[in-house]
Amino acid sequence: MSAPPRDPSARTAAPPAAGAEGTGGTGEPRTALHSPTSRSWRGLLEPLVVVAVGAAWMLYVENSDLDSIEERTLKPRYVWEKTWQHIELTVVSTLVVLAIAIPLGIVLSRVWARPATPFVLAVANVGQSAPAIGVVVLLAVIIGIGFWTAVVALVAYGVLPALRNTMVGLQQVDPTLTDAGRGIGMSPAMVLGRVELPLATPVILAGIRTTLVLMVGTASIASFISGGGLGDLITTGVSTQRTPILLTGCILIALLALLIDWLGGMATRLLAPKGL
Repeated sequence: MSAPPRDPSARTAAPPAAGAEGTGGTGEPRTALHSPTSRSWRGLLEPLVVVAVGAAWMLYVENSDLDSIEERTLKPRYVWEKTWQHIELTVVSTLVVLAIAIPLGIVLSRVWARPATPFVLAVANVGQSAPAIGVVVLLAVIIGIGFWTAVVALVAYGVLPALRNTMVGLQQVDPTLTDAGRGIGMSPAMVLGRVELPLATPVILAGIRTTLVLMVGTASIASFISGGGLGDLITTGVSTQRTPILLTGCILIALLALLIDWLGGMATRLLAPKGL
């Protein structure tokens, strides 16, 4: 007649389930979220979307009602040629920036070279703070027009992020770790190569990624000095008042920046030392 008493095992059965959830239940989703397979699928989504958007835009342009100027300028072969020139400008200028900024950042992070840091940073700041178009025009007057003049202007504009990140990454290394390295008999070069640079790698790679994206956007100014690149489409679109040409140049530069940023992110993820 009275209500049946509650089975005490109903509450005692909960802990094992909770325990299983704690070891496998709550842990599994987090593990799956950060597993390489999950990250690879998510990582491939962005470049696929970027390529699909670019192909869809070019397909739309090809099937639009274009006049003779637009049709001649937006031929796939010509657009690909300008895209490749833009990639060359970006890659070459970034490599030169890294060849200058990383060794210079390592040197300026040494105690004996720190008095020179304000002067070097002031010079790098001039290149960063000056208008990019002004630097390009000034260099064109001094050394002429062309691809390499554009590269020099891009290097002057983009050296600061990589330099600063290299210096910051090395300066934030815990001094007790470098002291421990010296304490076990490491030379200064070994401490730099085996302790400081591995610990500073994530910050340095972030600076390289920033430099890459900065170069993609700034490389469009090369068209003002016959340096090539997708900026040619933008200047042609503006000068001839052809909106499809202008939009094609802008859209392809934006998509290229997204693709380069994705590549930089993948490189950062793959090259960063494990455990950092």
